[in-house]
Amino acid sequence: MKKILLEGKDEIYCISSLEAEMLNLHIDGYFDNGIVINEGDTVIDVGANIGMFGYKLSKLYKNLNLFAYEPIPDIFKVLLKNSKLSKNINYNVVQCGISDKNESKEIVYFPNSPAMSTFNPEMWDDKNQLLLAFEGSLKHSPKSWWWSKLIPKLFYPLIIKWFTSRSKRIVCDLKTISTIIKDSKIKSVDLIKIDCEGNELKALNGIDDEEWTIISQIIIEVHDIDNALNMAKEILKSKGFKLNTIKEKSLEKTNLYNLIGIK
Repeated sequence: MKKILLEGKDEIYCISSLEAEMLNLHIDGYFDNGIVINEGDTVIDVGANIGMFGYKLSKLYKNLNLFAYEPIPDIFKVLLKNSKLSKNINYNVVQCGISDKNESKEIVYFPNSPAMSTFNPEMWDDKNQLLLAFEGSLKHSPKSWWWSKLIPKLFYPLIIKWFTSRSKRIVCDLKTISTIIKDSKIKSVDLIKIDCEGNELKALNGIDDEEWTIISQIIIEVHDIDNALNMAKEILKSKGFKLNTIKEKSLEKTNLYNLIGIK
């Protein structure tokens, strides 16, 4: 476990310092698209990874109720450390994944690129998508990555191969969003962020009608495979959300979208 300084200001624990810097840049884009957060709000973070989202929110707001869920043990250990580092006494972390039913299931963990870990490893079979994402990330990388422009494109496939090497299969517990809301006795959800690498439709389908009524804002990363983006839009529209589809600059050529929903 490493500790890095973000933007020369805040320390945070991570597995990969480079991935943490990209996560930081990725999350900054969430706050420019109409999402409103106030003191005392309740935020659910599905696919919390190392807890970058909750950590940054805890630095911006002194009184925020956070519930973060991450299934992979190695990543969860970092999430737990960062939740404590945030000094937010209402930062609650749980080691579990999110799906459309309560069960146990195998997840593929990529130690060289933890954020790629997924219950649906076939989504990474399209190596062209990975190359486009990697190329876009280098093109729109943090300012401190001056060296990224020096990497020959010839090396990109080798780097992608390294990202997906040493993979591990781990059995994780899964719960539905309705289950976690009921278990935690959450009365209202001011924002829910869903980033679970291909499991996003199952996460949405695991929300019962009763819980949909208490969710007011949602951010969801969608891998648009097999019409997933349109299906996610239809679900959210049917629940009364006004939608905005965002393409991050680093992911312009990929099938990855951020879907913003606000009631």
